[in-house]
Amino acid sequence: MPQGATAVEIGLSAAIVAVAQNNPLILCTPESSTSMLDGLPFGPFNPLAHRTLETGLRAWVTEQTQLKLGYVEQLYTFGDRGRYKTSVEDGAHVVSIGYLALTRAALAEDGTPTAQSGRWREWYAFLPWEDWRGGKPALIDEAILPALRRWAEEKERPVRAEPRAQRLLPRLTRLRLAFGLDGVPWDEERVLERYELLYEAGLVEEAFNDGNAPHRPAPLGRAMAFDHRRILATAIARLRGKLKYRPVIFELMPPSFTLTALQETVEAISGRHLHKQNFRRLVESAELVEPTGATLTQTRGRPAALYRFRHEVLEERPAPGLRVGVR
Repeated sequence: MPQGATAVEIGLSAAIVAVAQNNPLILCTPESSTSMLDGLPFGPFNPLAHRTLETGLRAWVTEQTQLKLGYVEQLYTFGDRGRYKTSVEDGAHVVSIGYLALTRAALAEDGTPTAQSGRWREWYAFLPWEDWRGGKPALIDEAILPALRRWAEEKERPVRAEPRAQRLLPRLTRLRLAFGLDGVPWDEERVLERYELLYEAGLVEEAFNDGNAPHRPAPLGRAMAFDHRRILATAIARLRGKLKYRPVIFELMPPSFTLTALQETVEAISGRHLHKQNFRRLVESAELVEPTGATLTQTRGRPAALYRFRHEVLEERPAPGLRVGVR
């Protein structure tokens, strides 16, 4: 190794997603026995034991959690210097390849999700500004936007005098696009862009932990170990976009389900409320499901028809998905 070079280790981080009781969940592990921060499951890549990165990911996830993963997709390579701080500054630099993985959570008798290793957390606990199912989250107007506007004004001061509107345009444009301001519609897929703005402005704890903010900010969602909240934001954005042109939602559904349960799962992932009749028309026109002939007895109202995913759709067209929120 050349003098002054740093050893690099390749790790695999998994954003493992499930849905239970109408809430999107992410499997977390504690950073260490002495830390309260949650992290994503992480394992090293062993090229001698596994032919591909995905094979390695599936192997150690099964070994550590006993979960059977369904859909798996590589997200991005996270390798910024300082992303994986240790007490030894001259240790190996860890480059993490992030993955999105979908599974069906095992449920206890009371309906709560269980895990052999780690714990399921609601992903909106980490990114609460992303949950619009009940309308616009109050903390966006109360805390996030005032702080981001102050940050934009402070950071955009030019070297030479320029019109105020011109010098504020770059960051304010990012702010408008990310948070849907001044007539720009809210785009549920801009999850990572919103997190990156909050990080750059020093409004999330990770920025302080990384040495990129002078003061520890007030809590804004649960912090995560290292850059795992950035990986989670990347995974959510990818999954929200994927819903619209791939039938990945059915990886999170049981073999048979009601249309109400399907709608609630789509709402949980997308973070938006959907009109019931419009959603049912969308499902019908997409021809993604078919009735099983069975019904589910409910505590109130008529029995609900049960449906299943119609696998033939994968051979009928290249992009079968639920195009919710498409403008």
